[in-house]
Amino acid sequence: MHKREGKDALVDLRTVRINTELPTEERIRSFIRQVKDPYHYKVGEVTVHVSYSPGGMTLDECFTGMISSM
Repeated sequence: MHKREGKDALVDLRTVRINTELPTEERIRSFIRQVKDPYHYKVGEVTVHVSYSPGGMTLDECFTGMISSM
């Protein structure tokens, strides 16, 4: 796979829609369903690769915080 094809295959975070009426767990499920890979997506032309440091916040904690604030 060429680098450009890989980038084109990523979900653009700007297209993700979250129903703020849903409970937090449902919002998280909806986000993951839409973005497919929460560690690798894009925002416009910018590719985002998420990684965490040992002892830092977990992915669940980060998503819960992000989705709760929407």
